[in-house]
Amino acid sequence: MADGKSGAGKTITVEQIASASRRPEIQRQTLIGLGLNKMRRRRTLQDSPEVRGMIHKIRHLVKIVEETK
Repeated sequence: MADGKSGAGKTITVEQIASASRRPEIQRQTLIGLGLNKMRRRRTLQDSPEVRGMIHKIRHLVKIVEETK
């Protein structure tokens, strides 16, 4: 869990580019889990496999703005 291998200094900025209306509930919940529930909202998140997996599930609704090391 907190083993120090998660790349503590790496972050990723994600922006929501599509609406969550008329999407399956699981995709809406994934957006909320990432902190994105309104259009053009941006969040800077830790770059981890869990976050990357969530982004992959809703890749048609978001875009990666920048990655920071």
